[in-house]
Amino acid sequence: MGIDALWWAKEVERLGAGEICLNSIDADGTKQGYELTITKMIAENVKIPVIASGGAGHPQHMVDAIKIGKASAALIASIVHYGEWTIREIKEYMANQGIPVRMVW
Repeated sequence: MGIDALWWAKEVERLGAGEICLNSIDADGTKQGYELTITKMIAENVKIPVIASGGAGHPQHMVDAIKIGKASAALIASIVHYGEWTIREIKEYMANQGIPVRMVW
């Protein structure tokens, strides 16, 4: 689209966005992990929460999005939709990796 992602993240924050759901079109659906470079760059340059989206194939990808990518949260879809992991299994995995999660919902 010709728009710099970091500039746009700062602009939407300035315009009043309360959080950014950052989806990597290149990683989405690959199950190879989130695009951590851009996630970290944006998370470190805005004051609002950044939610990583696109690419999760294993709970470790969510841990990486938070620990390496500095995201506030990570969005998942297909690994749960197709029964590869349950929400409980993912939360237990993340908790065991030192990520704070709500175990009751």
